[in-house]
Amino acid sequence: MKVLLAAALSLLPAFSSAHCIAQRVRVNGQDNGQLVGIRSPNSNNPILNVNDANFACNSGFHTPVSSKVIDVKAGDKVGVMWGHVIGGAQSANDADNPIAKSHKGPTMFYMAKVDNAATATPSGLKWFKVSEDGLNGGTWGVDHMIQNGGWVDTTIPTCVAPGNYLLRAEIIALHSAKNQGQAQFYVGCAQINVSGSGTKTGDNTVSFPGAYSATDPGILVNIYGATGQPDGGNKPYKIPGPAVMTC
Repeated sequence: MKVLLAAALSLLPAFSSAHCIAQRVRVNGQDNGQLVGIRSPNSNNPILNVNDANFACNSGFHTPVSSKVIDVKAGDKVGVMWGHVIGGAQSANDADNPIAKSHKGPTMFYMAKVDNAATATPSGLKWFKVSEDGLNGGTWGVDHMIQNGGWVDTTIPTCVAPGNYLLRAEIIALHSAKNQGQAQFYVGCAQINVSGSGTKTGDNTVSFPGAYSATDPGILVNIYGATGQPDGGNKPYKIPGPAVMTC
């Protein structure tokens, strides 16, 4: 009987975990709706391997993948919402929505210029970082995300050239990251069309996979101090990846 029970439990959906998934996009506070203009994976499981071929935008997208490309202006505030499962909470009073509070770590946004955001292949693109939120005074980027009901916002740089882009939202959960290969990467890519008079398509561009190493100090790291609190041991936390682009 115990063997049968264990087998049955192993078949439960991945959504029973304390993980999260990117699923909505808003522009200047205006929500575009569930799974509109965003490539959301069909599982809330994280990527663990920084060399995963699908590291840029994740894989196994909900189908049909949205064909919407969301219009934004350079200087607009664009947000991505994370939730425990598609729709947000998995159940009433879901303590792990939008993500388990133990999953401390940074949040980031990258952009990559493409010809058509609805159809572009994420691999092989040149990505530039537009914002990041790491550890500040004991508070992590993930803490801010939870406080904001799952939303993380970024401002599209005013100097970005007009055109189609993929906007890559990323969370790195570091609760188990003291062991190599146990940092958890959550990724989703919004499809946007930027208007404006800028000319830049990125500084310090990187590739995914390729931008991160499993032994980077912001990926292989013990975030717990002497008292067992996830405060980084009162040491600065180095967010992985390139510097944020400046205009």
